[in-house]
Amino acid sequence: MNQLIYLVYPLMAFLLLWGCRLSGKGQWNEEAFSLKQMKALQGFFAICIMLHHIGQKTCAGWLQPKYIIPGLELFVPFGYYFVGFFLFCSGYGLCKSYQTKPDYLKGFGSKRILPIVLSYYVTGLIFLLERFLMKEPLDGWKLFFYISGLKLSNPNGWFVVALPFLYFFFWLSFRLTDRGSHTREKQSSLLLTLLVFLYMLLGTIIDHNDFWMRGEWWYNSVHFFAIGVLFARHEAGITAHIKRHYRLYLLLLFVGMFVLYGVSEFAQSFFSYYGENWHAPDKIPRRWVCLLSQMAASCSFVFFVLLLNMKLRFGNRFLYFMGTITLEFYLIHGLFLEPLAYNFAGVAPSLYYLRNVPLLVLVVFLPSIPAALLLKWILQKLQLLLTGK
Repeated sequence: MNQLIYLVYPLMAFLLLWGCRLSGKGQWNEEAFSLKQMKALQGFFAICIMLHHIGQKTCAGWLQPKYIIPGLELFVPFGYYFVGFFLFCSGYGLCKSYQTKPDYLKGFGSKRILPIVLSYYVTGLIFLLERFLMKEPLDGWKLFFYISGLKLSNPNGWFVVALPFLYFFFWLSFRLTDRGSHTREKQSSLLLTLLVFLYMLLGTIIDHNDFWMRGEWWYNSVHFFAIGVLFARHEAGITAHIKRHYRLYLLLLFVGMFVLYGVSEFAQSFFSYYGENWHAPDKIPRRWVCLLSQMAASCSFVFFVLLLNMKLRFGNRFLYFMGTITLEFYLIHGLFLEPLAYNFAGVAPSLYYLRNVPLLVLVVFLPSIPAALLLKWILQKLQLLLTGK
């Protein structure tokens, strides 16, 4: 029965290519970076992230052999690739909105940052209830850390901790800009890039732990936020250049995806993010080598997707729908995965250890969609209650 899990690969390919249109010779997808197109791709990558998390629970290399059930190996190492695409879209979208909407930064905190913070605490409380039901040992301090958000009650909640910081960096940088001033916009972009770099530097300084900035996944994809902003500012020039050398760049990126992935895997095995485990005196430089290798590998993937996007118009009704609930789907699917894995979030026995991986995918995926819709409705009502907007 578990062999059926390999059907996920052709099914995902079908989902991506269903409704896809190829631009003819000398023609381009004029909607390549439109909100509709980018949302469709985000909907696809949201499902990829779910499969990545299920893969981590079923076939990751760090699991004990008795817990390994093959099938989703291809999704295990690429979670930060998928998140990187989301962060690129976030930076790109913010910059485009800033350029086209008057007074965009007015009320930025309540319009853009507050919904993300609300999603973190609401899903954190939902997962805390599940932790009670799963009989996780909870003392006063642990309850305080979960409720305050200093520890992740939602195991996948790191993304919505990092995102408000990135949005704040954007607001802080671009509030200094005189609209229409190219020089000031350039300065703001550079300041944003510097702030993102400092965030990454801070991440590499901190050892793995149970609180915020707890591992490399907190910072190995955030560079895409700054890249998205820079691309939005120079989109016309960049795309014009790419169109003149399209085949060359497509080939280089295709080859680069394989070569740079191999380099990143070697760097992580040889240098390691986990130097603190053997008290390495050079643990921070080691992390930087690993980080740079992963940045190069993920850039080759995301840029390859963007180049494909310039010739292929992706999208269908289901992907458009998934694109409307990507954040909520990302945050809520773990609610259905953790109780059915080999253990619950690493802190309690599972409710039922479901070793049938195809069934596990369905049991996680199907209820996550209505749960995401319900979560979206709750968050909208809370934002309306708090801001009146």
